Amino acid sequence: MSFVKHLECSRCGHNIPKIETRGVCPLCQSPLLVRYNLHQVKRHVKKTTLLDRPTDMWRYLEVMPVDADEDIISLGEGYTPLLPLSRLGKSARLRNLWVKDESVNPTGTFKARGLSAAVSMARKLGFKKLAIPSAGNAGGALAAYGARAGLEVFVVMPVDTPSANVMECRMTGARVELVDGLIGDAAKRVNELQAAEGWFDVSTLKEPYRLEGKKILGYEIVEQFRWKVPDVIVSPVGGGMALIGIWKALQEMEELGWITSQRPRMVAVQSEGCAPIVKAFREAATTAEPWVRPVTFASGIRIPKPFGDTLILQALRESRGHALAVSDESIYSAVQQISREEGLFICPEGAAGWAAIRHLSETGWINPDETVVLLNTGAGLKYIDALNRFAKEHQPVGAGSEKR
Repeated sequence: MSFVKHLECSRCGHNIPKIETRGVCPLCQSPLLVRYNLHQVKRHVKKTTLLDRPTDMWRYLEVMPVDADEDIISLGEGYTPLLPLSRLGKSARLRNLWVKDESVNPTGTFKARGLSAAVSMARKLGFKKLAIPSAGNAGGALAAYGARAGLEVFVVMPVDTPSANVMECRMTGARVELVDGLIGDAAKRVNELQAAEGWFDVSTLKEPYRLEGKKILGYEIVEQFRWKVPDVIVSPVGGGMALIGIWKALQEMEELGWITSQRPRMVAVQSEGCAPIVKAFREAATTAEPWVRPVTFASGIRIPKPFGDTLILQALRESRGHALAVSDESIYSAVQQISREEGLFICPEGAAGWAAIRHLSETGWINPDETVVLLNTGAGLKYIDALNRFAKEHQPVGAGSEKR
């Protein structure tokens, strides 16, 4: 049974039927959002209903666009651990610090959530060929779920994408093309393929269903806190779908009567070498300008201009949140600290969030008694190349040489 009402443009509010297969709004080319008849959902399912359901993303099927179990393309994604970080919390004088650890998802990152939903809907709507520009992890997830669904997949990546991501795509049968340049150059190539060969573009927010998979992060976090909303949620931001999705989930849960109007303060974290959202937030702008010469070894947040910039900034302001950039040196240090103190080898993007939390605690923006959730978006093992390269490039002069 489907509870979807329609697709709604996030900018102009234009509504189109859910059966439409357009990627973006036909009037203003902005992202589309899936809207549900939440009053019907409320009558159909209660919070207690979830207790008897499988512990995966699809336990929240009524607020997902897929309306039948047989349409779901799944590898067991979702319902990832929410773990206390007691040692790190003590070092930052925070009594209630937690991490939502997305590294245990299929393909090792939170990209599994969005691509599970996107591929499920793409196959249901009749698409056979899916394409994506990717800095690495999204491409790997699309390749895996495309293989699961029996669909063709084309992934376009910057030439410096970590080798683990490239191999992951090729091993799962995707056609891979490496381009000189950045994610924007990869996106241009996908646009060419879309026009010439009919590939369906599942880029960030270029279709409405990936976001629905990402939003389940919000449902899970609140359920894992026994339906209490944390005070602060810290998310690394590249394309920004996790932050946008969590904010959407909170709005839906309030309408369902599962939570009150209380909201966490949302925090967007970027690298100093690529911080378009941070710059726009500081300037009180509603859109972000493209970042010139983006440089960071945290490839997932090396996005010069997110397509969903307006939605990211809107969520930050509505939540009375914050946006800040941290140095690559502090990101690398954070990877080491979390690994050594908590036994979690997390990705650089997630580590950027920890670097930000330390700063926000030191400045008093986060209070010691507040409940803080760090979103770790993936496994550090997928970044061995990048971490090794960064360590060698920043090794002190003379370090590592033998004494004579």
